[in-house]
Amino acid sequence: MKNKTNFLPQEGETQPSRCPDNSAFKQQRLPAWKPQLTIASVLSSFFLTGAFCLTVGVCLVLSANSVREIQVDYSDKCSDCSKLRENSSNWNKECPCSVNFTLKEDILGDVFMYYGLQNFYQNHRRYVMSRSDAQLLGRNVNRSYCAPFSTYRNGTPMAPCGAIANSMFNDTIDLFYNRNSSVIQVPLLKTGNSWWTDKNVKFRNPESYNLSSAFAGTARPPYWQKPVYLLDEEDERNNGYVNDDFIIWMRVSAFATFRNLYRRVRRVRHFADGLPAGNYTFRISYNFPVSRFKGRKHVILSTVVWSGGSNPFLGIAYLVSGTAATLAGFVITGIHLKLRKKKTYFQKQ
Repeated sequence: MKNKTNFLPQEGETQPSRCPDNSAFKQQRLPAWKPQLTIASVLSSFFLTGAFCLTVGVCLVLSANSVREIQVDYSDKCSDCSKLRENSSNWNKECPCSVNFTLKEDILGDVFMYYGLQNFYQNHRRYVMSRSDAQLLGRNVNRSYCAPFSTYRNGTPMAPCGAIANSMFNDTIDLFYNRNSSVIQVPLLKTGNSWWTDKNVKFRNPESYNLSSAFAGTARPPYWQKPVYLLDEEDERNNGYVNDDFIIWMRVSAFATFRNLYRRVRRVRHFADGLPAGNYTFRISYNFPVSRFKGRKHVILSTVVWSGGSNPFLGIAYLVSGTAATLAGFVITGIHLKLRKKKTYFQKQ
């Protein structure tokens, strides 16, 4: 039997101490600054914070209210097309509709066109997870994350795969200006609407000498009318996974009512200063059905300011925070005066 080493201290030996070294760091004797909370410093902190938040909040709310915006709901005005689209067998039938509206005043500056959806939930976990970020980078990878929109029954993979891509908004919206007796199409920009990081980092097409060969052996998603490499037949650089409309749609919303940037008005000729007042017409190729889930569709024309679009939420949040800090300062002041008065009373006794 082998000898075992005895680790217990022998007679006459002292067990080593387990206390930390006697240093300033290990004994926590390092110099430190400890603020002295006096009533003057506390009250000044609350009131300064309140004044700052109130000032920023007022600026943000005024800025948001200065945004010029017009919203047109075309769900009911295109009801015939909506009924047509509810039958999936009519997917290849075109259905145009027109919506007229009037601008009473000029919309000066850069004008942005958005499409808005109401009661469309993109925050469902299975919906959000049904995508392949690696595929969107142009790689040939396992598409198991895209279920149930990964492959067809015959094994042909979908490009792009996933529920988000399959449900992409595909209405076509054109804007026309009715000037006197003539009709002028408003020039719209369909590129430059997505973030630079999305266009150059997060989305890339497969490498090949042309897009059609790059997506050979794949098929479009079931609800799409054309393959991904024909999303923009006029601009080769805006095709495939780097198409601006596709990139913007793949950025899902946290709320059931949302808007996505669709186009920007090109400031040339009659529209060099923006959109002049007058009569306009939206000509819409209706493809995206919403009546089954009781949804609504809008087209929004809006300007932007230094703080963004017409969204007063941030300004209201600053106003609420500033009001709460100011009220807390007054409450603390009242408590301090009451306690000081009571302390003075007892000292006199």
